[in-house]
Order: sequence, then C-alpha cells, then structure tokens
Amino acid sequence: MARTFMKGSEAVAEAAVRAGCRFFAGYPITPQNEVPEYFSRRLPEVGGTFIQGESEVASINMVYGAASAGVRAMTSSSSPGIALKSEGISYCASARIPIVYTNFARGGPGVGSIQPAQMDYFEATKAAGNGGFQMMVLAPSTVQEAVDLTVKAFELADRDRNPVHILADGVIATMMEPVELPEMMSEEKVAEIRESKKKWACVGHELDYANRSWIQPGQWQTTVMQKCNEEAAALYESWKKNDVMVEEYMVEDAEIIITAYGISGRIAKSSVDILRKQGIKVGLIRPITLNPFPTEAFEKLDYSKVKAILDVEMSIPAQYATDVEAVVRRRCPVEKCLCSGGNVMSREAVLEAVMKIAGQEA
Repeated sequence: MARTFMKGSEAVAEAAVRAGCRFFAGYPITPQNEVPEYFSRRLPEVGGTFIQGESEVASINMVYGAASAGVRAMTSSSSPGIALKSEGISYCASARIPIVYTNFARGGPGVGSIQPAQMDYFEATKAAGNGGFQMMVLAPSTVQEAVDLTVKAFELADRDRNPVHILADGVIATMMEPVELPEMMSEEKVAEIRESKKKWACVGHELDYANRSWIQPGQWQTTVMQKCNEEAAALYESWKKNDVMVEEYMVEDAEIIITAYGISGRIAKSSVDILRKQGIKVGLIRPITLNPFPTEAFEKLDYSKVKAILDVEMSIPAQYATDVEAVVRRRCPVEKCLCSGGNVMSREAVLEAVMKIAGQEA
C-alpha cells in the first residue's frame, strides 16, 4: 500500500479501525488526546461506536462491556489515566475478556508531567492490577511499529482471550512519520470474528463457568478460582515459548551491549551505528515484547567477550534494568544511562555512557 504521513496517536487509532475495532471508550489526557479525537470521527464512518466516558473508570468498564459482547474494543490513556483503569483491566483479565489498550506514557509518579517518559514499566509488566494476572506487553519504537503491533494486539487478545497492552510513550504519540497502513478489514470478516465468540460472549445464554464471560466479584468458589489461575499461568508460560519478539542488532561480535525499549531503543540503535564507525564493538538488544521478556537474547551472549551491558531508559530510578539484571545474573556489569520526568533520552548521553565503559573520551 501507499505510505501516508501520520501522527503516531492517529496512526494507532486508524490501525485499530482497520483491524476490526468497532468500539472505543476513553477520556482526554495529554499526550494521547488525538486517539479519542480520531476515533470520534472515524468509528461512525464504519458503523462503530465512540464514547467519551465521564472518567477513565467509566471508560474501561464500557470497553469491558462491549468486549464481553464479542466486539473488538479498545481504550487508551496516559500514565495516571491508566492507573485509574487498573481495576477494570484486572476484571477483564479475570473474566478472560480480549481487550486492547495503549498507554502513551508520560512522567510521574502522580500527575507528573505531560512530557514523554518510560516510568510505567513496572506497572505494565509487574502490577497492572490486583491478583497477579499478566498481559502481553508490546513496545513500539517507531510509528510504523506502533501500527503493526496494534493490529497484532487484537489478534493476540482474541487468540488468548486476554487483555493486551501496547506500552508506547509521548514521543511515539506526537511524532509524525510515514507509515504503511494495513488493508481495511471487510465487514464480513468483522462479523465473522464476532460470531466466533458466541460460545463465551454475553449474548443471552446461561452462565457457564467453563466458558464464562463476566465476573461476579466475591462469588467464585475457591476451587473454581484456583483452576482459573492455573489456566492463566499455563497461558503465560506458553508466551515464553511462542511469542517473544526482540530486535538483536550487531550483537555477534559486540563487546558492549546496549539494551533499551521503545523510543530509547530507537535512539540507542542510531548510537550503535555511530559507535561502530568509530571502531567500538557495540550491539543492541531491543525488546519488542516486554512481557514475555526476551530472556534468550541475553542468555546466548558470550560473556567472556561482553564487557558490560548498558541499560538505556527514560526512568529514574531504573525499572527495565531490574529484569535485565535478573537475566544477566552478574555475568557482567549492568551500567545505566537514565533520564526521567519528561526529559527525552539524548543520543549524546548514550554515546558518552558507552565511551566511558570503553575507556575512551566522548
């Protein structure tokens, strides 16, 4: 298809529509306001429904309801707004309801700043809500990747009957890049997907614990709840075998490995190119799935050659580094190059950090 020039937030919304999303509920918050604005214009054109909820809490529960009826449904927000949606997301996970949501993250904690940040890694991968549930977490580094991962997120959500989280940031939301959009899903295909969910969707049949599609808080028998938890745990384990996505760039002979995700990963990759021209053997490991984590990419490194791993992230204190350190297991030092609070990672900071590890002047 022809490429078009789009802002990241709008490109994600258009990709969702083309992937068959026919319901969106959300609430305004910077820097993702263009997402609901775009949906408000676009969804009526395809027979879909847009609702601006009175709050984030209302919005996520509207998405819960629409997805429970078999509709491909989505919401989006930014950091503190996502925190408010956490209970509803947890309900969707417990009820095994396939939803997609995007966090265009900003600085924090609390209301924080409206500028981009990567301070929601723990929230996304460790504690998106109560009860220990997990989701696949996808982290785009370009607008094109955000488009592609949005389409994939709906496929994964339906496959697993589980929420899928796209963790982006304010840079991806507000930057404009040329993108190639997917083909528009036919209405026949949209109807076919919805029809395929009738076995479990809330479409008038009696409650069936084996194929439940809603949750009654406090009403589950403990044996039923444990069985559901066991099934979920098996699902999460399957992701580690089948669904890891990671970019490994120039790692074969690398003596220093930079690791970063999202926009920091993009900045780090350009730094690798510059450093290679200077004769410094640097490589990049960029997770595309934050959960499941790309453990194998770190395990197969030759630690007799790797002097250090440099964690690059827009979070102070570091969060992503915790998982990196757990996988590396002290086989080499894990150094950090950090910024936070709405400051965007600079290439100069990455170059300086690598030069310091290499024992050279920046």
